[in-house]
Amino acid sequence: MSKVAVILPAAGRSQRFGDKNYKKPFAPLGDRAVWLHTVERFSNRDDVCQTILVIAEEDRESFHTKFGANLAFMGVEVAIGGAERSDSVAAGLERVSDDAALVAIHDAARPCVQSKSIDAVFASASASGAAILATPIAETIKRASSDQPPSISETVSRAGLWAAHTPQVFAREIIQTAYAQRGGATATDDSQLVERIGHAVTLVEDSSLNIKITTRRDLRIAEQILKTAPAKKPDGFSHPFADDDLWR
Repeated sequence: MSKVAVILPAAGRSQRFGDKNYKKPFAPLGDRAVWLHTVERFSNRDDVCQTILVIAEEDRESFHTKFGANLAFMGVEVAIGGAERSDSVAAGLERVSDDAALVAIHDAARPCVQSKSIDAVFASASASGAAILATPIAETIKRASSDQPPSISETVSRAGLWAAHTPQVFAREIIQTAYAQRGGATATDDSQLVERIGHAVTLVEDSSLNIKITTRRDLRIAEQILKTAPAKKPDGFSHPFADDDLWR
């Protein structure tokens, strides 16, 4: 069994979230913060040897005050991120243990990923060196003009188009090399950097339930998903909802 280090970026500014009190990873979702739900997707897995949460410097003091006990109990390490997502992932990579053969990078604001999807993408990355969760595009895609208000400039064929999700999982040496060679390039996801060094990245089909929380409305959707198919809490905690086979 390949050992996996999990990096959870949570250092973004959450500008689209629209809440003056919370950034999206720290917002309440049901009975606890979003990032805690996300960590629980990985914390009890035998193949996960390390979990690293990356937060912004400006959140350091308040985060440790509020969540210090959770960090200690769950064995989560904290790294301080940078201005861009790729800077934050790079900070997490600096903390990855040599014991990890694979590195999984997962949005802290994706608390609804299913265990079976994690199993599948871990297995695929172990075999190929690089794999991500994704879903085939089902909707008709329109490219917008630059006018205000925008109009349709063309209809784009959806054939072969997939929407990238996380976790994105890579052999440790591959993702470290990709980041070492990124220079000043930015990337909206980690597979872009791996593509740039010429390594193929396998697509593993994911569930549409693996939503990323971007707006406050997404919190309500995620809460309903978790009520239908809750994750098990770590030993020693009780959960208000019954277990569901979807998550096993």
